[in-house]
Amino acid sequence: MALPASTKPLRADAERTVRTILEAAERVLSANPAATMEQIAEAAGVARTTVHRRFASREALITALAAWATQRFHDAVEAARPDTAPPAVALHQVTANVLRVKIGWGFAMGALPTDAPEVARVHADVLDQCERLFARARDAGLLPVDTDLDWARRVYYALIHEAASQSPDTDAAMDALASRVVDTLLHGVGKPAAS
Repeated sequence: MALPASTKPLRADAERTVRTILEAAERVLSANPAATMEQIAEAAGVARTTVHRRFASREALITALAAWATQRFHDAVEAARPDTAPPAVALHQVTANVLRVKIGWGFAMGALPTDAPEVARVHADVLDQCERLFARARDAGLLPVDTDLDWARRVYYALIHEAASQSPDTDAAMDALASRVVDTLLHGVGKPAAS
């Protein structure tokens, strides 16, 4: 997925500038959703004209930010190797990776245009990977054989959504939060994890 909508690839320095603008936009818009392009430019350390050259409007910038976050979400799932890593490892890693994206890119994830074809394609692919991972987890004995996998997946998504409202400040805290989500999914609320 290209960062900005364009017909030709960006030079490396232009791509770095776009990333810097998008990262600044996430920080600024998370703190103030009504922030201006000028405020975003200032946070990115670039001229307002640079932002306008890359993004024709504030709406175009937010659309590009949402597209970038969507790709980061997809990459986070794929990086966990949900089809090849041992199911327990993959489930924990998917959870940690997705939480990092949802927490780090909260504004952008909330700005996702749900009717955009690319967003729908990415979410369908993530859903397929999640369904396969849950089937593998059941087959490995992590979930009972009679588990309603669709319901389990929905509960898992709800747990991630709730966990994403936390703000862990270290990688260790993020991993602990991911472990808590997975333990709750696999063992229920208030039950100790099986040894």
